[in-house]
Amino acid sequence: MRIASSQKITTFLMFEGDAEAAMAFYVSLFDDAEVVAVSHYGADGPGVEGTVRQATFALAGQQFMCIDSPAPHAFTFTPAVSLFVQCADEAELERLYAALGEGGKELMAPGEYGFSRRFGWVQDRFGVSWQLNLPG
Repeated sequence: MRIASSQKITTFLMFEGDAEAAMAFYVSLFDDAEVVAVSHYGADGPGVEGTVRQATFALAGQQFMCIDSPAPHAFTFTPAVSLFVQCADEAELERLYAALGEGGKELMAPGEYGFSRRFGWVQDRFGVSWQLNLPG
């Protein structure tokens, strides 16, 4: 018998100064998207004043968290972990691919790869990797 738990798992994105811009960009691209909560570092730190201490946002009903790390680090996002989006139609896939790819990096151009009708993989200008899929 499984006991109910209050445990919740949420995708957490760590930026170095771009969290607010990334969050606003993502919310602008998806339906049912909103910034749920955001708090900023004040003058007393430890992060740069005005950067994101902690934020929660939702895309298509899925919640994400993000921060601007107060500590510099030698790592960033990797395509080994990506956000997978089931697109409603080809127009949506192309729109998202173009927007997310602007200033980013193409990992797989939109096309038919045998495992879906249409698929594209792109790393956005913030370094976050997105797989865009048209099922069927």
